[in-house]
Amino acid sequence: MKDLELADYRDLVQSLKYCVLIHDAATYEILWANHAACALLGWTVDELKPLKAPDMSKNAQQYSRELGHRWLHGAVEHGVSATEWCYRSKRGEEVLTEAIAIRVDLPSRQVIMVQFRDIEEEKAVRRDLFRTEGRLRAFLASLAEGIVVLDDDGRVIFASESATKQLGPHLHGADFTEYCRDGAVPAEAGRYRFAEPGHAPRWYAVTRQYIDIESDLRGHLLLFYDITDRVLEEEEHRRDTQRLNHLARYNAMGDMAMAIAHEVSQPIAAAYNFVEGTRGRLLAQHPGTDADTDSVVWGLDNAKRQIERASRILDSLRQYVGRLEHADQLTDLAAIVEDCRYFIELRAQADSVRLDFDLTTEPLPVRCENVLIGQVVMNLAFNGIEEMANWPPERRSVELATRLSQDGAWAELVVRDHGQGLGGIPGDRIFDGVFTGKVNGSGIGLALSHRIITRHGGRISAAEGEPAGAVFSFALPVARPQ
Repeated sequence: MKDLELADYRDLVQSLKYCVLIHDAATYEILWANHAACALLGWTVDELKPLKAPDMSKNAQQYSRELGHRWLHGAVEHGVSATEWCYRSKRGEEVLTEAIAIRVDLPSRQVIMVQFRDIEEEKAVRRDLFRTEGRLRAFLASLAEGIVVLDDDGRVIFASESATKQLGPHLHGADFTEYCRDGAVPAEAGRYRFAEPGHAPRWYAVTRQYIDIESDLRGHLLLFYDITDRVLEEEEHRRDTQRLNHLARYNAMGDMAMAIAHEVSQPIAAAYNFVEGTRGRLLAQHPGTDADTDSVVWGLDNAKRQIERASRILDSLRQYVGRLEHADQLTDLAAIVEDCRYFIELRAQADSVRLDFDLTTEPLPVRCENVLIGQVVMNLAFNGIEEMANWPPERRSVELATRLSQDGAWAELVVRDHGQGLGGIPGDRIFDGVFTGKVNGSGIGLALSHRIITRHGGRISAAEGEPAGAVFSFALPVARPQ
């Protein structure tokens, strides 16, 4: 192969995309520049030769002539010297470069060959990446959600800072099954209990997906956040609902017991009178009693004693139920509605019914039994929701509103639906225990609601809505300061 000529080497250097400046090693004057350097700086070789450092460098302390000479001198002494240098072009544009000065011992003289390239865009990208990385780190550190990535064996190959805060500092590299209190690693989204070994478990909502980030991070990503307070609250609400239902049933049993006691006491009293009358006639007709008469009188006496015993039991029942009906306290009707709101929203979500709450900010002080009035609020709301569940989705809405009456004497609640309405049943008969719009309903909920409201000195009513639906409302007397 034929050796390259001197001109060939010149052409090779001229074709470089890398910028090249040749300085004299003794005076640091520019001797030559390739096409790339001339294009970047905007000067010809002849224009470059007389220029000094201040003529072609950024006017800043770190690019002073002294520092420039020190950099070039480092190449003279050590053979190579690298730096970041900001050149100034003929047009006044500042060009940040990565520059390498190399000492070259030519036959004619010693020179310094400076190779440099524009790194302004690269630096900008680095700054953006660094800024983005800093933000991501800050976001990840402040996230409430924990992030872990698991390999196929369930071992943690990545754990975010928020994850280690929640599950402990030894999470990275650990077998994640040791943190799962419900058995295996979650295979799908849901609620699970996690805890660092030796610590009490907490509830987390978990999502799972497979990731493969440019073969750098591959595995099963679990995103989880603490919902312990929500779970405990739901459990408390569930217990409250059970207590409410129990009290409502207990109250209904009390109502039925009162009715039974009232109804049964009359025939018992009549039976007592009949037995006493029969006994009196028997003794009057047979003053000289014989054995048969004595046995009849003995039977009647025992029957009378059993009737008296049944009567005393019914009296005790009436007194006991009567005492249960007086457990009221001063509260706000709006607070009762807020207490019931969670349960109402749960029922509405199950049937895809939209709820509109229009709750006044005015105080609505009432004296009542909170649990029983709450039961009435939920009865009316549930009835509206169940009615709207059978209608097209765009029509499914129920409104609940609280307000103070115009005269300020009553605290009112209104529940409005957009269903079939009262079906022609008069409003004054709708609470008598026979009306229901449900297939398997008994109507006892409305009867119970009427009983509770009237027992508290309030009033409850039902009316047809305009243009459709039904409007149920009740009002309780506003409690005055004592």
